[in-house]
Amino acid sequence: MTLNENSGGLISKERAIKLVSAFDKKFPGEIVSSFIGSSNVESLLQQENCIGLRVYNGYDVGEQKLSLVIVGVGIDGEDLLEAGLIYDELVKCPDYCPKSSLLK
Repeated sequence: MTLNENSGGLISKERAIKLVSAFDKKFPGEIVSSFIGSSNVESLLQQENCIGLRVYNGYDVGEQKLSLVIVGVGIDGEDLLEAGLIYDELVKCPDYCPKSSLLK
């Protein structure tokens, strides 16, 4: 598999519900979702030669919760770390959850 602007695939709502539900059963009490604003996503994607984003699983020792780290990926498939645009500090659910979603 090669990395390019079209990497990734759509899934059905039913598949999404199964995946999120299975995660919740395996990791009860863990963060359900994380939100990043469109301006921050655009900043990552506007980096020179950026073809997409990579999301790393992290762990916040202080909060004792999973955490996501998001970086841009260049045309060579490598993380774009030199520009300093690395995001974490996402808005997490819980506490900021959608009022009605089949995924939570």
